[in-house]
Amino acid sequence: MKYFGTDGIRQSAEKFTPEFLNSIIAGLADYAGTDKKILLGGDTRESSEWIIKDLEVALESLGFEYASVGVLPTPAINYCFYEMGFDFAIDVTASHNPYTDNGIKIFERGVNSGIKLTEPGCAAIESAIENNKTINIISSTLREDLHNEALNIYKEHLLNYLKIVDFSGLHIGMDCANGATSVINKTIFEELGAKVELINANEKYGQDINMNCGSTHLEQLTELVKSKDLDFGVAYDGDGDRCLLVDHNGNIIDGDDCIAILANFLNLNAIAITVMANQGILNWAKENNIKTEITAVGDSNVAEAMRLHNIKIGGEQSGHIILPDEPTGDGILTSLMISKAVKETGSSLADLAKIITKFPQIILNMSATPEQKENLKTSESVKKLLLEYNEKLESVSGRLLVRPSGTENLIRITMWGDNEKTIADLANSLKEKLGETL
Repeated sequence: MKYFGTDGIRQSAEKFTPEFLNSIIAGLADYAGTDKKILLGGDTRESSEWIIKDLEVALESLGFEYASVGVLPTPAINYCFYEMGFDFAIDVTASHNPYTDNGIKIFERGVNSGIKLTEPGCAAIESAIENNKTINIISSTLREDLHNEALNIYKEHLLNYLKIVDFSGLHIGMDCANGATSVINKTIFEELGAKVELINANEKYGQDINMNCGSTHLEQLTELVKSKDLDFGVAYDGDGDRCLLVDHNGNIIDGDDCIAILANFLNLNAIAITVMANQGILNWAKENNIKTEITAVGDSNVAEAMRLHNIKIGGEQSGHIILPDEPTGDGILTSLMISKAVKETGSSLADLAKIITKFPQIILNMSATPEQKENLKTSESVKKLLLEYNEKLESVSGRLLVRPSGTENLIRITMWGDNEKTIADLANSLKEKLGETL
């Protein structure tokens, strides 16, 4: 696929011209027909506002029935479109990317829940974009605003999932990344009895989303937790489909930690993780006879492995966790379940995270053009270079993963090993040589 990556279409916001968006809707019509109901929503980046408006015009012009929920987290949009009887949801978000980017995630109805748009639908949209398929535009009428209704439906879903729980006594820091979770997080935690210290919770359209905050920049949250002596902190990404945490000592609790903590708390005997997972969770799973399925990077790959092998929990180190009976990752629900584990076990988050022993790990990002990302897969010189560094890592019981990002113009270099200085030196050396080779 040229436009659809691991998480929908994602690119610089300026590329989402009315013509480009018209082609997306024309492709969706080719795939599904125009007698379908579409729910629109998105995150807080400034471009989301006008992209949603342009999508409304295109949908109106083709005769689709549609409504909007405005700013809502991705998992809320996915849950609500299904529960509210819509056929598709179009979520305008670029997740953890800076405000200058944006993206389109499309969900359709699965057997029991909303699922990401399947390959035939993606192919129809790709074809429409490639052929510059256009729409005869007519003026758009005022669409129905279902924000409050959807927000209440989603909140009820979260509370029903948790069952009976009381967070009184918990004092939690929360960084909403100035993104979509800003509309709900503090409210639901406080309704359950927790005391919340909130930062970066601007829910208005603008340029603040992910700006040195949220799950990609944990410095502010760490300082908040330590300065106010909080039990722990939670940080979300811009669209709220993932979260990372910080324990009371300021240590990062990532997706690998969350999977192990929740699998143990829920007495689950199988997990699905990606090739990015730390060696520590693999060792923990082996020692505890936990069945492990390892997938390619991407929550859709994790979700597919969970369906195929009847696995109840899975996710990515980045904090994208798919919980039992949930179709996709949900950062808010993950943080609620971690909070429930802390409360009901009487253990600190730091103590719960001791269940796995992490290997030192380093991740480096290298800017790369689309051509360089493609050459990474095909170049014999690159293959030879990576083989050389894999051999060097044998001395520290290490492993190496180099892959093109599915959402950004980056190549990601990840190394694990039992000596932090050695892998840091090797990773930086590889980054330099890889740049020269490409």
